[in-house]
Amino acid sequence: MQILREASGLGVALEKLRAGGKKLALVPTMGALHAGHIALIEAARLHADHVAATIFVNPLQFGANEDLGSYPRQEATDITMLRAAGCDLLWLPSAAEVYPEGFATSLSVSGVSERWDGAARPGHFDGVATVVAKLLLTVRPDVALFGEKDFQQLAVIRRMVADLGLGIEIVGVPTVRDHDGLALSSRNAYLSTEERQIALALPLGLQAARQEILEGKPVATTLFGAEEALLIAGFNRVDYFALVDAATLEPLDKPAGTMRLIVAAVIGKTRLIDNLAVEMGSSARA
Repeated sequence: MQILREASGLGVALEKLRAGGKKLALVPTMGALHAGHIALIEAARLHADHVAATIFVNPLQFGANEDLGSYPRQEATDITMLRAAGCDLLWLPSAAEVYPEGFATSLSVSGVSERWDGAARPGHFDGVATVVAKLLLTVRPDVALFGEKDFQQLAVIRRMVADLGLGIEIVGVPTVRDHDGLALSSRNAYLSTEERQIALALPLGLQAARQEILEGKPVATTLFGAEEALLIAGFNRVDYFALVDAATLEPLDKPAGTMRLIVAAVIGKTRLIDNLAVEMGSSARA
């Protein structure tokens, strides 16, 4: 695996990977890799001849009181994991590389970014859209892969790529979960042993809510009960627990079309998100 820290040598390295008409996939990450990220690399290998990854903790998507300074970093371990997974190239740019002096551009994606995490974390998705656009324009992959755990982020990126006509296929990869059902996340490392156990109420709550909706229970009643259950379990607050249209992320008050249950809740100092597909008349996947 080739490792680059500056964009100056990136072009030549990417040309070699594309030589002979080979297809290139990109997996952007913020490091602190886990099995969910490795699933992205493995899926990328099925979509392309070569796989490039990036590790960049993007300051633009962290709010003033969020965890940029304490966000977990484990570069040596990440490199070992990517190499073992068959990644061909890793780009590790600095903040100055991505946002050089005088950088003054920001992307904002209306609609899908405005509710849910967009409301709870003002400016977050502007930062996501800006950095992903920069990474995609620099690497110019044929396909880029993102995890479905960050479902709203995936929707924002799809909208941005379509609106800008980047011609890059965006693939969502199903959420990878621990043995007990908790969605894998770099932020799980913040949880104490007790909090880690309480956090299981999140996937269990999603599953229970999905079952109630499939059984015909009123959506509003189901969502209210799901929020209450999380608070009773020990979560400090619930930012949202909603049934949404899977494409537009608009809230639904009754089942319709392709749906997703989405949730964000805080336990201790850790904010966790998760989601689950809801498909009427068929088995749904996480």
